[in-house]
Amino acid sequence: MGNPTEPARQGVALDAARLARWLDAEQVPGAGELPVIERLTGGSQNELYSLTRGGERTVLRMPPAAASASRVDGLRRELRLLRALRGTDVPHAELVAGDPTGDVLGMPFYVMRAIDGWSPTATWPAPFDTDPAARRGLAFELVDGIAKLSRVDWRARGLEGFGRPENFHDRQVDRWLTFLGAYRFRELPGLDEAAAWLRANRPATFEPGIMHGDYQFANVMFQHGAPARLAAIIDWEMTTVGDPLLDLGWALLGWDGDEPRTEGFYLDVSGMPRRAELLEHYERVSGRSTADIDYYLVLANWKLGVVLEKSYAAFTGGGTVDPKVETFGPLVLQLLATAADLARSLPARRG
Repeated sequence: MGNPTEPARQGVALDAARLARWLDAEQVPGAGELPVIERLTGGSQNELYSLTRGGERTVLRMPPAAASASRVDGLRRELRLLRALRGTDVPHAELVAGDPTGDVLGMPFYVMRAIDGWSPTATWPAPFDTDPAARRGLAFELVDGIAKLSRVDWRARGLEGFGRPENFHDRQVDRWLTFLGAYRFRELPGLDEAAAWLRANRPATFEPGIMHGDYQFANVMFQHGAPARLAAIIDWEMTTVGDPLLDLGWALLGWDGDEPRTEGFYLDVSGMPRRAELLEHYERVSGRSTADIDYYLVLANWKLGVVLEKSYAAFTGGGTVDPKVETFGPLVLQLLATAADLARSLPARRG
């Protein structure tokens, strides 16, 4: 356990007494008790702390002490989103309370229910490591999560202005090419070909909804044991109001056509359902058509390649020493080649 009064936080200590008074005011269980605070690992964009008080465990999430203004604003957006998701059937860590002002601890933060579950890494835990039937359920549960998210009435839940869904697809290519232009340092075969196809084949219409923005196995948690049950969607940093079908395309990056990939993916997805089964499940739960899924698959591969290239550019320039980022170099090329190959195989629908 960490020190209950002053856990290290990059030179800034959490004031347990002040936090306790705020928890009391928010009517969080354990009135009058100092929370036992323990620093957690696993937060990439924000810091995580376990709070134990009143016999209950919650998790506090806040930006690091030296966070940029954009990261702080991102935390506030997460807090707003979690308020909006209260009472929905979307699996998530339920919001307990939050402070968007930063007056309590020096940074905005929020407290959420702790999730007792696991998040996929390089391997599956038992029984999903050896039982193909159980592993099938993981994929259905993954798709189920974003299908439920997509049907949340975002306007009724106070998310007007949370994103800019108008002309969402008209902006995608130019936005991400501009993003890439800030750090591009090498030739990227397939980039321009896929971009041209995306411009010419934008969906004529779409129904705006909440989209996670980075939806994949690594950003969800499952309950322990079989059958597979989605416990929570996590890491909401890129969430906006846009086109939820892009989340579906992102979730299906582990499939090659109708079948799960046998190589080139960060998880072993052998034994997973066929893509057609997952599309059918998504349509049934969300009420949305997946007729244009090929567009979203091209966009997902292309956009992910652009995003990962930023990390790889920093690595080659000595800006990061994380050894796993070195693997992004060939992965980016693979993603852009996949986007271009898929675009080349599809008939043009517009333009």
